[in-house]
Amino acid sequence: MSDRTNQSGERDNLTGHEYDGIQEYDNPTPGWWIWLFVASVIFAAFYFVYYHSQQPNRSIYDSYADDTAANLKKKLDALGFKDPTITQDHMLEWMANKDYVDYGRSVFKQNCTSCHGENGEGKVGPNLTDEYFKNIKTLTDVPRVISNGAANGKMPAWQSLGPVDVALVGSYVATMRGKNLPSAITPAAYGDKIDPWPPLPATKPASASAQASAPATAK
Repeated sequence: MSDRTNQSGERDNLTGHEYDGIQEYDNPTPGWWIWLFVASVIFAAFYFVYYHSQQPNRSIYDSYADDTAANLKKKLDALGFKDPTITQDHMLEWMANKDYVDYGRSVFKQNCTSCHGENGEGKVGPNLTDEYFKNIKTLTDVPRVISNGAANGKMPAWQSLGPVDVALVGSYVATMRGKNLPSAITPAAYGDKIDPWPPLPATKPASASAQASAPATAK
């Protein structure tokens, strides 16, 4: 290794590499940078253990889920949704209400897409956009399966969502039926073809739905 004296009288070490007459200095990394790197590695170890140890309410994803749930709660309160009792008439009313369907879609995207796909096309879970079902025979079976689970736990029970979210996500899932998405990942028939849903009532805004005034007129 060669060296030379710089203007301050100190010796500059050279690596001995030379390219087209250009020599390379051997400048060591500053000490402060090395200690900052070491501190970052130590911090990363504690960070990993704390945030990725499968403990609840620690990760940014938990925080995001909590914030999303709070936002959905505010939205639902604004819609005036009061009675989550599962009946066929109620579900038809919710399916005909765009605000309720949009809310159900947000719950679906937050909790169901990992198994059923972004649009219900199916992944490890079955395609929800065709006419074939194994555990569903009537409209009210949709929220029942969501709440209680099916297939010996392969479809987990989602009672933790609460009755309102189960009711509206069930209504949203019911609206997927018959879309027959060409991008379906599980196109093969799963279960049996069931009878069509009853006709939806005339659409009306959420505020009118909450008032439960006159019964809706079927199309």
